[in-house]
Amino acid sequence: MELCKISFSYPGKPLFRDFSLTVGPGERVALMGPSGRGKTTLLRLMAGLERPEAGEVTGIPAEGVSMVFQENRLVPGMTLLENMALAAPGKGRGELLALLAGLGLGEEGDSLPGTVSGGMARRAAIARAAALGSSLVLLDEPFAGLDEENRERAAAFLLRQFPRAALVAAVHHREEAELLGARIVEL
Repeated sequence: MELCKISFSYPGKPLFRDFSLTVGPGERVALMGPSGRGKTTLLRLMAGLERPEAGEVTGIPAEGVSMVFQENRLVPGMTLLENMALAAPGKGRGELLALLAGLGLGEEGDSLPGTVSGGMARRAAIARAAALGSSLVLLDEPFAGLDEENRERAAAFLLRQFPRAALVAAVHHREEAELLGARIVEL
């Protein structure tokens, strides 16, 4: 994945000018900086959800991007398993349940998002991203709402599931970057 001399701004608010970043296979990067600095926008550019005004974004995988958004974005009327199947329609129930189990949610596959805690929903969103299994993983505050034990569990899960993928996470705390073994890029 490469961002080459990109520029991007919102009306009246420039965020990036001639910004470059390369993330190779198996590399982990943690984007850090104050709120409003552009961490989420940078992830959206890397996913192809936004286009730079100048410069080039290359390396977006043809199979799509495994992404955890700031919001969990789980469909309320669908079970956790059904939400995961949206991202990976070719995967079987057992395979999807194994991903949930890896995050301590093995018994929750048939639960609706509104019936589980916020932390459980967050872990389900991480499991959904893992179900796709892309070579590019983008995580926007992946550990938000998780207690220490579940932050550690989620980080270990991500490292197990994506050993060769390029992984980029927007985080607010150095400890979260350390859990992922990520180099820090300050914005």
